[in-house]
Amino acid sequence: MSALTSLNGVRWIRENLFSSFGNTALTLFGLAVVWLVLVPAIDWALVRAVWSGDSREVCLDPAAGACWPYIEARLGQIVYGFYDKAARWRVDIVFVLGAIGIAWLMLPRLPSKWLVAALLLTVYPIIVFVLLSGGIFGLDVVPTSRWGGLLLTLLVAATGIVTSLPIGIALALARQSDLPVIKWMAIAFIEIVRGVPLITLLFMASNLLPLFLPDGMTADKLVRALVAFSLFSSAYMAEVVRGGLQAIPRGQTEAAHALGLGYWTVTGLIVLPQALRLVIPGIVNTFIGLFKDTTLISIIGFFDLLGVIQSGNADPDWATPNTAFTGYIFVGAVFWAFCFGLSRYAGAVETRLAHADRGQK
Repeated sequence: MSALTSLNGVRWIRENLFSSFGNTALTLFGLAVVWLVLVPAIDWALVRAVWSGDSREVCLDPAAGACWPYIEARLGQIVYGFYDKAARWRVDIVFVLGAIGIAWLMLPRLPSKWLVAALLLTVYPIIVFVLLSGGIFGLDVVPTSRWGGLLLTLLVAATGIVTSLPIGIALALARQSDLPVIKWMAIAFIEIVRGVPLITLLFMASNLLPLFLPDGMTADKLVRALVAFSLFSSAYMAEVVRGGLQAIPRGQTEAAHALGLGYWTVTGLIVLPQALRLVIPGIVNTFIGLFKDTTLISIIGFFDLLGVIQSGNADPDWATPNTAFTGYIFVGAVFWAFCFGLSRYAGAVETRLAHADRGQK
């Protein structure tokens, strides 16, 4: 068996990597890039890295690599931002409940997924608001200006993801509506929002929106930013969903109408399930882009994951030649882990749906 496996491996290498002069050249070029870039990066980040210590002196050696004690020393701010230390247990509960709910939905063959999804969309946001904000049930108030780090990054990303999909679906359906007013309002919203940079919307929500509110009425700055993120991602999601809707043959809707089915029944049971399945890669790509765009919230005064790292670079207690690079490498690894995990899960869903289709046929 081992000899057969080795023979198959050699055959695969010959057919896929060295099958022609061009493929051979590209393979050798790729190996050279890996050798010149990846090997020194691993050497700096792992081999020559400093792994323990309680001050910057341990990282001042000119031959040292990444300064991981800096990350350990600031781990509290990286995860919680400037959230009160005595109240961080509330953030931990939010993280644990969210992780359990998401894992329940992602793992196959677990029961009551619709019930868990409904709880995540209705009860869980209330729990998050009560725990993080405080002010009731004897919980101390923690203003949103103290929220930050990974907590803020995940909060902004989760809010944008959860709200952008249903709003995007509604906009896509409105854009295909036969009612001119609804159609052109949807088109105007989508084209205007997609034609404006996200940073512009954030500045407008942060600085200009309060000018249009009635006297005495205020809106939390973080809430305004969340609304801007949701509207921005919804416009892009609408175009992704519209592509799926246009891919559905018109004959299916005509046949359904001929059977006496109404618009909402046809849309909800026939058109949308097929359309959303077709555009899963586009939906996931929009989610990934939204997750990475959360770093822009630091421009309007919030300290998200990247903002906390950038503020820590100015800390004189950890000022070393490798401190900033270590922080950015850590942030990049966190973002890559979340985005890669989301992409792989979407791929698994596509594969499972494809197997189900073949089984039905």
